[in-house]
Amino acid sequence: MATPLRVASVNVNGIRAAYRKGMGDWLATRDVDVLALQEVRASTDDVTGLLGPEWTVLHDAATAKGRAGVAVAARREFAAHRTALGPDDFDSAGRWLEADLDVGGTTLTVVSCYVHSGEVDTPKQVEKYTFLDAMTERLPQLAAHTPYALVVGDLNVGHRELDIKNWKGNRKNAGFLLEERAYFDRFFGALDAPVACVDGVERSGLGWVDVGRVQAGEVPGPYTWWSQRGQAFDTDTGWRIDYHVATPALAATVQSYTVDRAAAYDQRWSDHAPVVVDYLIP
Repeated sequence: MATPLRVASVNVNGIRAAYRKGMGDWLATRDVDVLALQEVRASTDDVTGLLGPEWTVLHDAATAKGRAGVAVAARREFAAHRTALGPDDFDSAGRWLEADLDVGGTTLTVVSCYVHSGEVDTPKQVEKYTFLDAMTERLPQLAAHTPYALVVGDLNVGHRELDIKNWKGNRKNAGFLLEERAYFDRFFGALDAPVACVDGVERSGLGWVDVGRVQAGEVPGPYTWWSQRGQAFDTDTGWRIDYHVATPALAATVQSYTVDRAAAYDQRWSDHAPVVVDYLIP
């Protein structure tokens, strides 16, 4: 018998600040089963204290205090978890957390991921590419681990022109560089098939599914992040950079996809909106 499971992911931009602004009220009404957080910027005690005793919490803090941090919380116990990603000398702390759940005898792996924002022609961009390289290697391993795997979070890349309102003005900026978008061409390309990537290089597809794009169709957005500056939120001048990236078997079970955009600017508790997806785990 299949098990319905609601998975929500959001960059909270500091969980303590988010709770002060109303995150708890949102969570109390959303009936979420698995919650993935990015940019937690707090201690494990802070996270468990805010979420409450009904949640089992995994948290990987960043090496630098007060930076990054990812967590996965569930209303059930975890079967296993992992945080290693990439070469031994690469610091991925606070950016990649894999959590295994036993859902009616099926192993579901949920990864909370926070990709570097990057900055053109700086070491920050080099770090971003190193992280994306590590993801490229890890995704096939995850798919081999279980056919029901899901990478969610703030991936800090708008894959296509549909994913950024002002894409023409951002072609030379981190987050919409051809080199970054090419990784996503490969992530979502047909498994082992040649993919003509946007940077002009042909690569082999990894076969994962962009749940948001499949569910929304060929339309602008729906955006998940808006700058705090100016009127970006009010005019919906946003970016779709928060993803549910699923294996094909899991993507086939999607029942609904929603971006929980706040009703008004002053009702936001993060500069990102939660992405909430209902799955039906066989």
